[in-house]
Amino acid sequence: MSLSVEKVLAAKGISPKPETLDELESKWAEIQALRGKLSLSDEDIALRNIPVGDHVV
Repeated sequence: MSLSVEKVLAAKGISPKPETLDELESKWAEIQALRGKLSLSDEDIALRNIPVGDHVV
């Protein structure tokens, strides 16, 4: 199920100007298209910073 950018913003209490809503909808569609191309194994990558250096535990 895909939400519209207008509904998402309304849920957060944000009401954009009507002239910018078309631009936001366009960008939202681009973002949704990119998210659909992600592989689950690729989006589950995390980096960890250890202050004193790299450790092998």
